[in-house]
Amino acid sequence: MVPAHNEEDCLPKVLYSLVRQTRRPDKVIVIADNCDDRTVEVAEPYRVGFCVEVFETVGNRHKKAGALNQVLGAVLPRLGDEDMVLVMDADSYLDEGFIESAEERLAASWSSTSRYGGVGGTFRGRSGGGFVGMLQRNEYARYARDIRRLKGKVLCLTGTAALFSVKALKEVAKGRPSGDVYDVEVLTEDFELTLALKHLGYEVVSPKECTLTTEVIESWGDLARQRLRWKRGAVENLIQYGLTQVTLEHWARQLITLTGIFVMALFLGTVAYSLIVAQEVHFYPLWISVTGIFVVERAITVHKRGWKMSFLASVLFVEMLFDLFLQAVHLKAYWQVLARSERSW
Repeated sequence: MVPAHNEEDCLPKVLYSLVRQTRRPDKVIVIADNCDDRTVEVAEPYRVGFCVEVFETVGNRHKKAGALNQVLGAVLPRLGDEDMVLVMDADSYLDEGFIESAEERLAASWSSTSRYGGVGGTFRGRSGGGFVGMLQRNEYARYARDIRRLKGKVLCLTGTAALFSVKALKEVAKGRPSGDVYDVEVLTEDFELTLALKHLGYEVVSPKECTLTTEVIESWGDLARQRLRWKRGAVENLIQYGLTQVTLEHWARQLITLTGIFVMALFLGTVAYSLIVAQEVHFYPLWISVTGIFVVERAITVHKRGWKMSFLASVLFVEMLFDLFLQAVHLKAYWQVLARSERSW
Protein backbone atom coordinates (compact mmCIF):
# COMPACT_ATOMS: atom_id res chain seq x y z
CA MET A 1 0.00 0.00 0.00
CA VAL A 2 1.41 3.35 -1.12
CA PRO A 3 -0.49 6.33 0.30
CA ALA A 4 0.21 9.24 -2.04
CA HIS A 5 -0.82 12.88 -1.88
CA ASN A 6 0.32 14.71 -5.03
CA GLU A 7 3.27 12.40 -5.69
CA GLU A 8 3.33 12.36 -9.51
CA ASP A 9 7.10 13.01 -9.55
CA CYS A 10 8.17 10.28 -7.10
CA LEU A 11 5.56 7.62 -7.85
CA PRO A 12 7.15 6.09 -10.99
CA LYS A 13 10.40 5.41 -9.10
CA VAL A 14 8.47 4.04 -6.13
CA LEU A 15 6.63 1.57 -8.35
CA TYR A 16 9.84 0.69 -10.19
CA SER A 17 11.47 -0.15 -6.86
CA LEU A 18 8.60 -2.58 -6.27
CA VAL A 19 8.81 -4.06 -9.78
CA ARG A 20 12.48 -4.97 -9.31
CA GLN A 21 12.05 -6.65 -5.92
CA THR A 22 13.47 -10.18 -5.68
CA ARG A 23 10.10 -11.04 -4.14
CA ARG A 24 7.47 -8.98 -5.94
CA PRO A 25 4.28 -8.07 -4.07
CA ASP A 26 1.16 -9.91 -5.20
CA LYS A 27 -0.76 -6.64 -5.46
CA VAL A 28 0.11 -2.97 -5.16
CA ILE A 29 -2.50 -0.43 -4.10
CA VAL A 30 -1.68 3.21 -4.78
CA ILE A 31 -3.88 5.24 -2.46
CA ALA A 32 -4.45 8.60 -4.16
CA ASP A 33 -5.44 10.86 -1.28
CA ASN A 34 -7.03 14.20 -2.19
CA CYS A 35 -4.71 14.60 -5.17
CA ASP A 36 -4.96 17.52 -7.57
CA ASP A 37 -1.99 16.51 -9.73
CA ARG A 38 -1.40 13.51 -12.06
CA THR A 39 -0.80 10.87 -9.36
CA VAL A 40 -3.68 8.71 -10.63
CA GLU A 41 -2.65 9.00 -14.29
CA VAL A 42 0.98 8.16 -13.49
CA ALA A 43 -0.07 4.94 -11.75
CA GLU A 44 -2.39 3.81 -14.56
CA PRO A 45 0.26 2.24 -16.89
CA TYR A 46 1.29 -0.14 -14.09
CA ARG A 47 -2.16 -1.72 -13.84
CA VAL A 48 -1.43 -4.25 -16.59
CA GLY A 49 1.28 -6.78 -15.83
CA PHE A 50 2.01 -5.70 -12.29
CA CYS A 51 -1.35 -5.88 -10.49
CA VAL A 52 -1.41 -2.20 -9.55
CA GLU A 53 -4.73 -0.92 -8.30
CA VAL A 54 -5.49 2.77 -7.77
CA PHE A 55 -7.77 3.67 -4.89
CA GLU A 56 -8.98 7.26 -4.61
CA THR A 57 -10.01 8.24 -1.09
CA VAL A 58 -13.44 9.72 -0.48
CA GLY A 59 -13.95 12.50 2.06
CA ASN A 60 -10.73 11.78 3.92
CA ARG A 61 -9.85 14.51 6.44
CA HIS A 62 -7.22 12.54 8.34
CA LYS A 63 -4.29 12.53 5.91
CA LYS A 64 -2.14 9.38 5.69
CA ALA A 65 -3.79 7.51 8.59
CA GLY A 66 -7.28 8.13 7.26
CA ALA A 67 -6.30 7.14 3.72
CA LEU A 68 -4.80 3.84 4.91
CA ASN A 69 -7.81 3.11 7.10
CA GLN A 70 -10.17 3.42 4.14
CA VAL A 71 -8.25 0.76 2.22
CA LEU A 72 -7.40 -1.52 5.15
CA GLY A 73 -11.02 -1.54 6.23
CA ALA A 74 -11.95 -3.06 2.88
CA VAL A 75 -8.90 -5.30 2.35
CA LEU A 76 -8.12 -6.85 5.75
CA PRO A 77 -11.34 -8.92 6.05
CA ARG A 78 -10.42 -10.65 2.76
CA LEU A 79 -6.89 -11.57 3.87
CA GLY A 80 -5.75 -14.54 5.92
CA ASP A 81 -3.86 -14.26 9.18
CA GLU A 82 -0.62 -15.35 7.52
CA ASP A 83 -0.82 -12.75 4.77
CA MET A 84 1.33 -9.63 4.96
CA VAL A 85 0.79 -5.97 4.15
CA LEU A 86 3.61 -3.62 3.20
CA VAL A 87 2.96 0.07 3.87
CA MET A 88 5.47 2.49 2.35
CA ASP A 89 5.73 6.22 1.79
CA ALA A 90 5.46 7.56 -1.73
CA ASP A 91 8.87 9.25 -1.43
CA SER A 92 10.77 6.07 -0.48
CA TYR A 93 12.48 3.61 -2.83
CA LEU A 94 13.09 0.06 -1.63
CA ASP A 95 16.37 -1.74 -2.31
CA GLU A 96 15.91 -4.97 -4.29
CA GLY A 97 15.87 -7.48 -1.41
CA PHE A 98 13.72 -5.53 1.03
CA ILE A 99 10.46 -7.48 0.71
CA GLU A 100 12.13 -10.89 0.52
CA SER A 101 14.17 -10.28 3.67
CA ALA A 102 11.25 -8.74 5.57
CA GLU A 103 8.92 -11.59 4.59
CA GLU A 104 11.43 -14.21 5.72
CA ARG A 105 11.96 -12.50 9.08
CA LEU A 106 8.23 -12.06 9.69
CA ALA A 107 7.31 -15.62 8.69
CA ALA A 108 10.13 -17.16 10.73
CA SER A 109 8.86 -15.48 13.89
CA TRP A 110 5.54 -17.30 13.72
CA SER A 111 7.21 -20.54 14.80
CA SER A 112 9.57 -18.99 17.37
CA THR A 113 9.29 -17.27 20.73
CA SER A 114 9.85 -13.84 19.12
CA ARG A 115 6.51 -12.92 17.62
CA TYR A 116 6.99 -10.01 15.22
CA GLY A 117 4.06 -7.81 14.30
CA GLY A 118 6.04 -5.76 11.81
CA VAL A 119 9.40 -5.56 10.07
CA GLY A 120 10.81 -2.18 9.09
CA GLY A 121 13.95 -0.98 7.39
CA THR A 122 16.90 1.33 7.70
CA PHE A 123 17.12 4.18 5.25
CA ARG A 124 19.58 6.44 3.52
CA GLY A 125 18.87 10.02 2.57
CA ARG A 126 18.88 10.78 -1.15
CA SER A 127 20.85 13.62 -2.68
CA GLY A 128 19.73 17.22 -2.60
CA GLY A 129 18.92 19.79 0.05
CA GLY A 130 22.35 21.40 0.22
CA PHE A 131 23.76 21.80 3.72
CA VAL A 132 20.56 20.82 5.52
CA GLY A 133 20.26 17.74 3.28
CA MET A 134 23.83 16.72 4.10
CA LEU A 135 23.11 16.92 7.82
CA GLN A 136 20.07 14.67 7.44
CA ARG A 137 22.09 12.11 5.46
CA ASN A 138 24.62 12.02 8.28
CA GLU A 139 21.82 11.65 10.80
CA TYR A 140 20.29 8.73 8.88
CA ALA A 141 23.70 7.06 8.53
CA ARG A 142 24.14 7.18 12.30
CA TYR A 143 20.62 5.83 12.85
CA ALA A 144 21.29 2.89 10.50
CA ARG A 145 24.62 2.21 12.24
CA ASP A 146 22.94 2.15 15.66
CA ILE A 147 20.27 -0.26 14.43
CA ARG A 148 22.88 -2.60 12.94
CA ARG A 149 24.80 -2.62 16.22
CA LEU A 150 21.56 -3.45 18.08
CA LYS A 151 20.89 -6.31 15.62
CA GLY A 152 17.72 -4.68 14.31
CA LYS A 153 16.16 -3.64 17.60
CA VAL A 154 14.10 -0.49 17.10
CA LEU A 155 11.73 1.57 19.21
CA CYS A 156 9.54 2.53 16.26
CA LEU A 157 8.64 1.22 12.81
CA THR A 158 9.07 4.31 10.68
CA GLY A 159 6.62 5.27 7.99
CA THR A 160 9.21 4.95 5.22
CA ALA A 161 8.42 1.24 4.79
CA ALA A 162 7.24 -1.61 7.02
CA LEU A 163 5.84 -5.09 6.40
CA PHE A 164 3.05 -6.04 8.81
CA SER A 165 1.44 -9.30 9.82
CA VAL A 166 -2.24 -9.22 8.87
CA LYS A 167 -3.07 -11.09 12.07
CA ALA A 168 -1.38 -8.36 14.10
CA LEU A 169 -3.16 -5.58 12.23
CA LYS A 170 -6.51 -7.29 12.77
CA GLU A 171 -5.82 -7.50 16.50
CA VAL A 172 -4.95 -3.80 16.61
CA ALA A 173 -8.17 -2.88 14.79
CA LYS A 174 -10.23 -5.16 17.03
CA GLY A 175 -8.92 -3.38 20.11
CA ARG A 176 -9.89 0.11 18.94
CA PRO A 177 -13.37 1.62 19.43
CA SER A 178 -13.30 2.81 15.82
CA GLY A 179 -12.32 -0.60 14.46
CA ASP A 180 -9.55 1.02 12.40
CA VAL A 181 -5.88 0.07 12.27
CA TYR A 182 -4.49 3.60 12.45
CA ASP A 183 -5.37 6.16 15.11
CA VAL A 184 -6.39 9.30 13.21
CA GLU A 185 -6.29 11.55 16.26
CA VAL A 186 -2.50 11.46 16.69
CA LEU A 187 0.30 13.33 14.91
CA THR A 188 2.59 10.30 14.58
CA GLU A 189 0.45 7.38 13.49
CA ASP A 190 3.43 5.10 12.82
CA PHE A 191 4.81 5.43 16.35
CA GLU A 192 1.35 4.96 17.85
CA LEU A 193 0.83 1.79 15.79
CA THR A 194 4.19 0.49 17.03
CA LEU A 195 3.10 1.08 20.63
CA ALA A 196 -0.21 -0.65 19.94
CA LEU A 197 1.57 -3.71 18.53
CA LYS A 198 3.98 -3.89 21.46
CA HIS A 199 1.17 -3.64 24.01
CA LEU A 200 -0.44 -6.63 22.29
CA GLY A 201 2.75 -8.63 22.88
CA TYR A 202 4.27 -8.24 19.42
CA GLU A 203 7.87 -7.23 18.75
CA VAL A 204 9.20 -5.13 15.90
CA VAL A 205 12.55 -5.26 14.10
CA SER A 206 14.48 -3.54 11.32
CA PRO A 207 16.99 -6.06 9.93
CA LYS A 208 20.18 -4.84 8.26
CA GLU A 209 19.07 -6.54 5.02
CA CYS A 210 15.97 -4.32 4.74
CA THR A 211 17.26 -1.08 3.29
CA LEU A 212 15.85 1.78 1.26
CA THR A 213 16.35 5.42 0.35
CA THR A 214 14.09 8.29 1.28
CA GLU A 215 13.73 11.96 0.48
CA VAL A 216 15.45 14.63 2.58
CA ILE A 217 13.82 17.89 3.59
CA GLU A 218 15.38 20.76 1.65
CA SER A 219 14.74 23.77 3.89
CA TRP A 220 15.23 24.55 7.57
CA GLY A 221 11.61 25.69 7.93
CA ASP A 222 10.13 22.49 6.50
CA LEU A 223 12.55 20.40 8.55
CA ALA A 224 11.56 22.24 11.74
CA ARG A 225 7.89 21.57 11.03
CA GLN A 226 8.56 17.89 10.33
CA ARG A 227 10.62 17.34 13.48
CA LEU A 228 8.20 19.35 15.61
CA ARG A 229 5.37 17.06 14.50
CA TRP A 230 7.48 13.96 15.14
CA LYS A 231 8.59 15.06 18.60
CA ARG A 232 5.27 16.42 19.79
CA GLY A 233 3.44 13.40 18.38
CA ALA A 234 5.79 10.97 20.15
CA VAL A 235 5.40 12.71 23.52
CA GLU A 236 1.62 12.81 23.16
CA ASN A 237 1.58 9.11 22.24
CA LEU A 238 3.53 8.32 25.40
CA ILE A 239 1.13 10.38 27.52
CA GLN A 240 -1.73 8.53 25.83
CA TYR A 241 -0.32 5.12 26.85
CA GLY A 242 1.07 6.23 30.21
CA LEU A 243 3.94 4.57 32.05
CA THR A 244 4.02 0.88 31.13
CA GLN A 245 6.67 -1.75 30.66
CA VAL A 246 6.61 -0.94 26.94
CA THR A 247 6.85 2.84 27.29
CA LEU A 248 9.43 2.86 30.10
CA GLU A 249 12.40 2.95 27.71
CA HIS A 250 10.76 5.68 25.66
CA TRP A 251 10.21 7.83 28.75
CA ALA A 252 13.84 7.25 29.74
CA ARG A 253 14.95 8.54 26.34
CA GLN A 254 12.83 11.65 26.78
CA LEU A 255 14.59 12.25 30.09
CA ILE A 256 17.97 11.81 28.40
CA THR A 257 16.95 14.32 25.73
CA LEU A 258 15.97 16.88 28.36
CA THR A 259 19.22 16.29 30.22
CA GLY A 260 21.18 16.83 27.00
CA ILE A 261 19.38 20.12 26.37
CA PHE A 262 20.14 21.27 29.93
CA VAL A 263 23.83 20.32 29.68
CA MET A 264 24.21 22.07 26.31
CA ALA A 265 22.53 25.22 27.65
CA LEU A 266 24.79 25.15 30.71
CA PHE A 267 27.88 24.72 28.54
CA LEU A 268 27.00 27.54 26.14
CA GLY A 269 25.96 29.79 29.00
CA THR A 270 29.26 29.22 30.78
CA VAL A 271 31.26 29.97 27.64
CA ALA A 272 29.23 33.12 26.99
CA TYR A 273 29.75 34.29 30.58
CA SER A 274 33.50 33.67 30.33
CA LEU A 275 33.78 35.65 27.10
CA ILE A 276 31.46 38.54 27.91
CA VAL A 277 31.80 39.04 31.67
CA ALA A 278 35.11 37.47 32.73
CA GLN A 279 36.64 38.12 29.30
CA GLU A 280 38.75 34.98 29.51
CA VAL A 281 38.35 31.28 28.85
CA HIS A 282 40.07 28.52 30.81
CA PHE A 283 40.81 25.20 29.12
CA TYR A 284 40.62 22.19 31.43
CA PRO A 285 42.14 18.81 30.41
CA LEU A 286 38.98 16.94 31.40
CA TRP A 287 36.72 18.92 29.08
CA ILE A 288 39.28 18.93 26.30
CA SER A 289 39.31 15.11 26.53
CA VAL A 290 35.51 14.93 26.48
CA THR A 291 35.43 17.20 23.44
CA GLY A 292 38.05 15.03 21.73
CA ILE A 293 35.97 11.89 22.31
CA PHE A 294 32.90 13.66 20.88
CA VAL A 295 34.84 14.71 17.77
CA VAL A 296 36.09 11.15 17.17
CA GLU A 297 32.56 9.79 17.61
CA ARG A 298 31.20 12.25 15.06
CA ALA A 299 33.77 11.13 12.49
CA ILE A 300 33.54 7.36 13.06
CA THR A 301 29.76 7.17 12.97
CA VAL A 302 29.58 8.51 9.40
CA HIS A 303 32.65 6.73 8.01
CA LYS A 304 30.48 4.73 5.58
CA ARG A 305 29.77 8.02 3.80
CA GLY A 306 33.45 8.47 2.96
CA TRP A 307 36.50 10.16 4.43
CA LYS A 308 35.48 13.62 3.28
CA MET A 309 32.25 13.43 5.25
CA SER A 310 34.08 12.01 8.26
CA PHE A 311 36.49 14.94 8.15
CA LEU A 312 33.66 17.47 7.86
CA ALA A 313 31.77 15.84 10.74
CA SER A 314 34.87 16.10 12.91
CA VAL A 315 34.78 19.89 12.59
CA LEU A 316 32.80 20.31 15.76
CA PHE A 317 30.78 23.45 15.10
CA VAL A 318 29.37 22.14 11.77
CA GLU A 319 27.08 19.54 13.29
CA MET A 320 26.72 21.35 16.61
CA LEU A 321 24.51 23.84 14.77
CA PHE A 322 22.24 20.96 13.74
CA ASP A 323 22.16 19.61 17.31
CA LEU A 324 21.19 23.03 18.64
CA PHE A 325 18.49 23.31 15.98
CA LEU A 326 17.01 19.94 16.97
CA GLN A 327 17.16 20.78 20.67
CA ALA A 328 15.29 24.02 20.03
CA VAL A 329 12.61 22.06 18.16
CA HIS A 330 12.39 19.56 21.03
CA LEU A 331 11.90 22.36 23.56
CA LYS A 332 9.15 23.86 21.43
CA ALA A 333 7.47 20.46 21.20
CA TYR A 334 7.53 20.03 24.99
CA TRP A 335 6.12 23.52 25.42
CA GLN A 336 3.30 22.86 22.95
CA VAL A 337 2.38 19.65 24.76
CA LEU A 338 2.29 21.44 28.12
CA ALA A 339 0.36 24.41 26.70
CA ARG A 340 -1.93 22.11 24.70
CA SER A 341 -1.60 24.45 21.75
CA GLU A 342 -3.37 23.81 18.47
CA ARG A 343 -1.84 21.05 16.38
CA SER A 344 -0.76 21.51 12.78
CA TRP A 345 0.91 19.44 10.09
